[in-house]
Amino acid sequence: MLAGMMLVSCGVKKKVTKSEPSEPTWHTCLIQGARATVTKGAESYSANVTMQTVRDSMLVISVMPMLGMEMLRLEATPLELTGIDKIHGQYAQVSFADLNRQLKPALNWDVLQQVCAAELPTGSERGRLVFEFNGDVIEVVIEYPARKLDVPVRVTNQQVTRYRKVDVSRWL
Repeated sequence: MLAGMMLVSCGVKKKVTKSEPSEPTWHTCLIQGARATVTKGAESYSANVTMQTVRDSMLVISVMPMLGMEMLRLEATPLELTGIDKIHGQYAQVSFADLNRQLKPALNWDVLQQVCAAELPTGSERGRLVFEFNGDVIEVVIEYPARKLDVPVRVTNQQVTRYRKVDVSRWL
């Protein structure tokens, strides 16, 4: 009878352990050399992309279409997005709430963090997102190389004072 009670109690312990929530598996994520293709109507643009993420805090996406020069930078926090067009000297800031008034399906911090950590449900080698903005369909396809977890990342905010502020709808 004692042996039977021990077996039952061990089984209960195992079940309790399995139902506990799991801890996040990473704190920072760095993906270098990803390839992003954005298609809007008949137009399609491709570029190399570096994505740096600090879990639940901030992320930076650097778009470098040629020679490793950053031409476009997207910074995000759980509340807002800032896009900096370094070629044309302009930037746009928008909250997720304001962006989602025109964007379908809604984009939120969790989805953006999944994109930048190669954790989309579509897999860790290729991600695909499709949005509609003001009647235009925008498709984003990202081909991911290997990601590096828990490595130092540089996610400091870019100073936007030298850029001209524009409405985000001009970019989409």
